[in-house]
Amino acid sequence: MPTTPTPSLDLDAIREFGPYLQYARDMRVDTGVEPDRYVKTHCCFCGQQCGMQLKVKDDTVVGVEPWYDFPFNKGMMCPKGIKRYLQQSHPDRLLHAYKRDASAPSGFSAMAYEEAIGRVAAEIDRIQAEHGKDAFSILSGASLTTEKTYLMGKFAHMALKTSNIDYNGRLCMVSAAAGNKKSFGVDRAANPWSDILGADVVWISGANVAECAPITTNYVWQAREHGAKVIVADPRITPIARTCDLFLPVKPGRDTALFNGVLHLMIENDWIDHEFVEQHTVGFDAVAEEVHAWTPQRTAEVTGVAEKSIRQAAEWWGQASTSFLMHARGIEHHSRGVQNVMSAINIVLASGRIGREHCGYGTITGQANGQGGREHGQKCDQLPGGRDLGNPEHREYVAGVWGIEPDELPQPGVDAYEIIRKIHRGEIKGLLSVCFNPVVSLPDNNYVREALEKLDFYVAIDFFLNETARYADVVLPGSLQEEDEGTVTQLEGRVIKINPAVQPPGDARQDWRIIQDIAKALGRERGLTFANPREMFEELRVASKGYTNDYSGITWERVEDNYGVFWPCPSETPEGVPEPGPQGTVRLFEPDSWNPIAQGAGPFYFPDGKARFNVTEYVGPTEDVDDEYPVILTTGRVVSQFLSGTQTRRIGPLIDHYPEPRIEMHPHLAAQLGIADGDWATAESRRGNCTLRAQVVKTIRPDTVFIPYHWAGRKSANQLTISAQDPISKIPEYKVCAVRVTRAEAPPEYEEKLQPQQ
Repeated sequence: MPTTPTPSLDLDAIREFGPYLQYARDMRVDTGVEPDRYVKTHCCFCGQQCGMQLKVKDDTVVGVEPWYDFPFNKGMMCPKGIKRYLQQSHPDRLLHAYKRDASAPSGFSAMAYEEAIGRVAAEIDRIQAEHGKDAFSILSGASLTTEKTYLMGKFAHMALKTSNIDYNGRLCMVSAAAGNKKSFGVDRAANPWSDILGADVVWISGANVAECAPITTNYVWQAREHGAKVIVADPRITPIARTCDLFLPVKPGRDTALFNGVLHLMIENDWIDHEFVEQHTVGFDAVAEEVHAWTPQRTAEVTGVAEKSIRQAAEWWGQASTSFLMHARGIEHHSRGVQNVMSAINIVLASGRIGREHCGYGTITGQANGQGGREHGQKCDQLPGGRDLGNPEHREYVAGVWGIEPDELPQPGVDAYEIIRKIHRGEIKGLLSVCFNPVVSLPDNNYVREALEKLDFYVAIDFFLNETARYADVVLPGSLQEEDEGTVTQLEGRVIKINPAVQPPGDARQDWRIIQDIAKALGRERGLTFANPREMFEELRVASKGYTNDYSGITWERVEDNYGVFWPCPSETPEGVPEPGPQGTVRLFEPDSWNPIAQGAGPFYFPDGKARFNVTEYVGPTEDVDDEYPVILTTGRVVSQFLSGTQTRRIGPLIDHYPEPRIEMHPHLAAQLGIADGDWATAESRRGNCTLRAQVVKTIRPDTVFIPYHWAGRKSANQLTISAQDPISKIPEYKVCAVRVTRAEAPPEYEEKLQPQQ
């Protein structure tokens, strides 16, 4: 069995790689239809972006087959990937533009596409003329291709000249991004996943990889088979935790305390790489002073993790020769999520195990293009290439690429939730959303509904009528991933190619065409007349050149020839500095690596080339338990559903796998509350309540309940969650709030939502 991913693999060996491959085998007979052709592309769901082949018959996607050669997943797929093809011909698919119509049974009636575009343009013109440029806002998405995200930023900043654009990655990866930039100077997973396989210790914090990133589980299992110790920190015994060597049942919101306690023991026992710390970092002494107070006893009291387990974790991590630490939303979805991330990075830097083979750090990206979607300009403070909208030099460079003056660009705007608050205050009157479902995905979502009802005008672009689009005045029919082409950047930092399989049905259009049609109708099409996504990518290469997220040396041909290219990949480097190889910069921070910020001073992306230790003072959750609300609520995902469920809640086999959300609780808590498995139970916070069936399990802390967040309406976990945000990243605190739980009677039947008639 090979131990590292390679472009060409023995198929017999691949077939031994894991249980998820069985799903792929089953798909050979799933449809009974012989396809006209196979299209090699990638999954439309999580940030792993597994390679797959779509089976196409008569311009319809009819099935999925493995793509064994793609090195990340080698043919393996999870249940969502296997069944993703079922949405393309789904009866809910939007085939026309729609307008709000109170007289229609569904509340909407069809309208001509050109008429819809004209109305959208007229309303944007009216709102901006009456209330100013910033009165119109955009909420975009991190599942769009990188070309589309580039276009959304350019449309907002150049055509609309509004500061108010942000994206749903604000709910996902921004704490990791901010922590990475503050520690390393750059926002990208430092290592390819193949480095996991040779690690002595694999540490996983706040990442339910078996359900949220299933193929990553296989990397962890292979590392364990090679002798690695696996440490999992989580309030729940997730599937990956059931097979780990050490489980740390950390109380939600206490991750900084845990990492500070581990670093305390590393210093006390001299498990520090002093040479690395001295030569390649700054700030260690201040961090050492901060963690001095985090004795094992204090750490155990705050985190709820046994002192002996904390000591064991520190010993394994501190004494390892190689190691890999990864985390996800479990430590990021907090009002101190950036602090959590930086405290995790501190134990990586103190070990000196980064920038070499089998030694590193990675953030598990949630959305399909969670990495690329936060790189090229659709964030509220960002320009392409990771440049800053508020930086005069950065503004001048990008304005030059776009052929405008720097002062024509707006100043940085506000985050996605602050856009909702501005709507409430009447400062924003209009909204365009694409690939975003805030009524389900934003916290305290009753507040979000109230905001949408206050808008003068709202236009939604999507391929299904999601719950937020029901508040729209106009709905424009957008495209599925397989109906367009472009690039995305997956969780390793590997730029890969999405290939078109079919055309959008009916009057549906590729999203980039819709945006350009709106710009043309506004008479603001300058710079927005791309003939195809490739033209956008070619301009993006120039716009990103010379800064951290440099794509200038990446071409579509290079991507397809090499199973992806890792950025940064400059088109040219200084004399004497070799250009990256065919696959780009596969591993960041290697000693002889070059980057445009340090310019040879060191491997990290600061002018002096050194990484930063950051003092991470522990601050508890914004809302902790009390006598009135004595139970902690945490939220997350299940394997068969994805994000707000717009796609997966329409795929029959995935619904069958997990048809309804449940309130997961420990037997001790259930007995205390008089609740049995399957009983109805109500979780109530200061913001709302949710009545669901109880799922009594021994795999969760007794002081905590868990609700998956993929459902809408009265099943929505985000009726309960708090809108507190990290002061740096502005990510909401989804992972901890206070609730009370009571036994309940069966709720009224959930309302059946009507779809527009096609």
